[in-house]
Amino acid sequence: QVQLVESGGGSVEAGGSLGLSCTASGRAAYNSNYWTWFRQAPGKEREGVASLYTADDSTYYSDSVKGRFTISRDDAKNTVYLRMNSLKAEDTAMYYCAAGKLYGAWNQREAYLYWGQGTQVTVSS
Repeated sequence: QVQLVESGGGSVEAGGSLGLSCTASGRAAYNSNYWTWFRQAPGKEREGVASLYTADDSTYYSDSVKGRFTISRDDAKNTVYLRMNSLKAEDTAMYYCAAGKLYGAWNQREAYLYWGQGTQVTVSS
């Protein structure tokens, strides 16, 4: 059974920073081609914010977080991270990690096989 477990969410003031972690329980999940962080705010669709292509460590970011968020990984810990700086109120959302992209673009949520349970990020202005 593959499991992804996120941690690190919380509350922070605008301009602050938070770091999220996503740990895979099994090597099969960690060997995924893409690791991607999505987020979903109340009343909005789930959107991709950052992705890492494991074959060459290429990274992809949505325009809304480019320059502020950084995705990275630690192979020894089967863990992918999302470092979030200069946070804004509009970054408030439930953040999910996903792995095992089957097709399509990096931010196509329907394409992912594995999902974590989510961790809440709240940014107060």
